[in-house]
Amino acid sequence: MGKEETKNRAVHIRVMGVKFTFCDIGTAVKAVLKKCSSLKGRYICFTNVHTTVEAHEDAEYRKVLNGAAFTFPDGMPVAFAARIKALRTGKKYSPKRVAGPDFMRLAFEGSRDGKVKHFFYGSTDETLAALTEKLEKEYPGINICGKYSPPFRELTEDEDRDAIRMINDSGADLVWVGLGAPKQEKWMADHAGKIDALMLGVGAGFDFHAGTVKRAPLWMQKTGLEWCYRLLQDPKRLFSRYLKTNTRFIMLMLLGRY
Repeated sequence: MGKEETKNRAVHIRVMGVKFTFCDIGTAVKAVLKKCSSLKGRYICFTNVHTTVEAHEDAEYRKVLNGAAFTFPDGMPVAFAARIKALRTGKKYSPKRVAGPDFMRLAFEGSRDGKVKHFFYGSTDETLAALTEKLEKEYPGINICGKYSPPFRELTEDEDRDAIRMINDSGADLVWVGLGAPKQEKWMADHAGKIDALMLGVGAGFDFHAGTVKRAPLWMQKTGLEWCYRLLQDPKRLFSRYLKTNTRFIMLMLLGRY
């Protein structure tokens, strides 16, 4: 097997019960854009330390992540844990991170011919407006067929049916879902087979690409410290989450239960 083939080959490794797909991010994006029609009705998750630990503790949520077409490692620590497992089994590949915001950027760039239609579901009207304006400016030719900011509460059955109809009538190929974890993953699982498009849960990706929230410097992303940057941006909301799940992740690693 040649070096390029080895580099681009996707492998599957379970970390704390979650089945992850590891591959080069460029390969992942190309495969999704090429096969999005055959993946319609399914969903993709981008899972970090927080959601991995949540899935480890919650069997139902773990079932949601493992029911995805692909679950990619959004966090560097998750990729690191998989790398250790690979080394212990004598595998000659090095699992890497596939971050949701980076996946979005490459997908936008790769669909500037307008053949793939994008729909954005989640966040606020203001963020969606800023996101649309920025994407159309930075990726001329991109085909944004719709966007919707649902109310910050559970939708009624009628509202949900209307939302499904709106998305399907738009002819979307990719539905980017920005509801925050674990809500967005559960929403995608509940709507699998109902939405005639491939759904991708990308959390704060909407804010990053809209420019409403600044992303961590590249060196922090590469060294696995992006969580720290986000904590400094929103300590009130994230402190207890990171204290609990990051500590739990480290303990499970030390105990070899990953």
